[in-house]
Amino acid sequence: MKKYITDFTIVERKPFGNQYFALTLQHPDSMPEIAAGQFVEVEVKGERDVMLRRPISIHDVDYERNTLTLLIQIVGKGTKQLATLKVGDRLNLIYPLGHGFTVEGKNVLLVGGGAGTAPLLYLAKKFDSMGVRPTIILGGRTKDLIPVQEPFAQYGNLLIATDDGSQGEKGMVTQHSQFDQPYDKIFTCGPTPMMKAVARHAVSKGIDCEVSLENMMACGLGACLCCVCDTDEGHKCVCKEGPVFNAKELTKWMA
Repeated sequence: MKKYITDFTIVERKPFGNQYFALTLQHPDSMPEIAAGQFVEVEVKGERDVMLRRPISIHDVDYERNTLTLLIQIVGKGTKQLATLKVGDRLNLIYPLGHGFTVEGKNVLLVGGGAGTAPLLYLAKKFDSMGVRPTIILGGRTKDLIPVQEPFAQYGNLLIATDDGSQGEKGMVTQHSQFDQPYDKIFTCGPTPMMKAVARHAVSKGIDCEVSLENMMACGLGACLCCVCDTDEGHKCVCKEGPVFNAKELTKWMA
């Protein structure tokens, strides 16, 4: 798939508590096709010691408005600098990057946690456009750590699990009463222990499962080799051959 380097204009900035914010960016012309699960590399300006771009999942795409949305968690100097941006500012992106989700299945489950909820919204939207309403379980230690909820409810059956019981069912996402249902496909993105638990469950039940991995990414193009993951088919770059992998390839990672 062809890659682009483009200056987008920020048309909306929306905070979600103290840790998260969403930037809606408008393309100056018309956007190419973007797959759910792909990501962008964002240029960070204004900080001398932030040399590398930051990989950010694509949260949503609106072709009518010619926009894409990024859900960003503030975790370091780069994302703190991005949090200072305002409506009207411009942001340079390399996109669309990586291998996205395979949008197939009739009875599907989407499982997300924390910032890992980001790519699942566009995936849910894709399924909804096909006439499939997915079951979506979002989890976090507390309700405040589940940044986005309402948009998910537009495209699927939204369920919540929190470790402290502050919202939804108390416990981890894998302990939710609707988790152990006969789904024909599961998609997951979030903290690594959560994804491993979801993937192990799917494999043990013979359910097809796709996992969106996170890793340190410098280039986003598979050139620097710093995001290599040990799969059952050998070492693969998460940025280029992922971030989405089938759980059947990841038994070493799940161990």
